[in-house]
Amino acid sequence: MASSLLDPKALLADIACCVGFYTRLPIPDPGERDFARAQWAAPVAGVVVGLVIGATLWLSHALGVVAPLAAALALAAGALLTGALHEDGLADVADGFGGGQTRERKLEIMKDSRVGSYGVIALVLSLLMRWSALAMLAASGTFTMIAVLVGAHAASRAAIPAFMARVQPARLDGLSAGVGRVDSQPALYAAAIGFALLLPGGFAFALVSALLVIALSLGLERLAMRQIGGQTGDVLGTLQQCCEIAVLVAATTMLI
Repeated sequence: MASSLLDPKALLADIACCVGFYTRLPIPDPGERDFARAQWAAPVAGVVVGLVIGATLWLSHALGVVAPLAAALALAAGALLTGALHEDGLADVADGFGGGQTRERKLEIMKDSRVGSYGVIALVLSLLMRWSALAMLAASGTFTMIAVLVGAHAASRAAIPAFMARVQPARLDGLSAGVGRVDSQPALYAAAIGFALLLPGGFAFALVSALLVIALSLGLERLAMRQIGGQTGDVLGTLQQCCEIAVLVAATTMLI
């Protein structure tokens, strides 16, 4: 892993691999890559998402769009960019964990493309909390707005490799199982990048955000192990959503 980071071509290929997966941007095929080892670049993909959402929020508000509507436009831009990948995971986990009685039934519900009442409620709450935070950020300075959004999206995706390193897949098939376990080294690199990208908001903000991300990761780990005996791609999407919201809450509390 360390040697690959010294190779610019390998570094760019890993970044392209993660950006291509976590967004719908037409990234050129980087060729055959070990996706588990490339997960150190997950927060870099978060930077791309944060910049697009931040730019949409800033431009909309600068053109005279009221803050609540600018926030909604920014959320729409993010959903289009990512294909609502993580929102889909959140809804599936809410339906599965909330509606299933057995491990097998929970996993079955999570694979179902239909969204139930638990999933709808989870999505509405997630969108409402993020919309409220973005509306507040729209009225803040440009630097704070961009720094917070980049940090939130980078840190929330930096939590994913560490979670995959700690928690075994819950099923033998599926996206997460296909990726395999992430080694500790790329997980640590991702965590370091995620924390560094929180620092423009100040050390206190970065520390509080990091502690919230850790607490949520450990809490979701315990919940997932109890509910389905491991993690899935849907659980990882839920982790991203929860951590993003936590960083936004910290920002609106401490920086605005």
